[in-house]
Amino acid sequence: MSMAYEEYMKQVAKPMREELTSAGFSELLTPEDVDAYMEKAEGTTLVVVNSVCGCAAGLARPAVNESLKGDVIPDHLVTVFAGQDREATAAMRDYFKGYEPSSPSIALLSGKDVVHFIPREDIEDEDLENIARALKAAYNSHCKNQA
Repeated sequence: MSMAYEEYMKQVAKPMREELTSAGFSELLTPEDVDAYMEKAEGTTLVVVNSVCGCAAGLARPAVNESLKGDVIPDHLVTVFAGQDREATAAMRDYFKGYEPSSPSIALLSGKDVVHFIPREDIEDEDLENIARALKAAYNSHCKNQA
C-alpha cells in the first residue's frame, strides 16, 4: 500500500477512534499493549474491535456509547482498530477463543475470559437501541461496577 493511502486511512479513522476514546476507551495500538493489558486484566473489560466498515461500525460505536449510560458498566474500556492497528487487533483476537474474527465486534471479558460477544452479523441491520440493550443486559449479568 502506498504511504498516501495509509495517511488517508489514518485521517478517515481519526474521528472513529475519537468516538470511543472520548467516551473513556483506551486504545491498544500494538501487540505489546494488548499483552500488557491482558496480563493484568481483572474485573470486567469491554473490548471494541473498531472498524471503518460501513453500517455495522456506524452502529457499533454509538450503541456502545449508549450502553455505558446505564447504572452498571464494565470496570475497563479498551479498543483495537481493525485495518489500522492490524497486529494489535490480531493479538486481541487471540484472546477471543472460540470466536471467529469479526470487524466490528464487541466483547465483554471477565478477567481474560469472553463472557459475551457480539459479532458484526449481530450488529449490521440491527437497531442501535437493541444493541445497547443487549450490552446492558450483559453488564447486568457480569459486571458489578456502578457508573
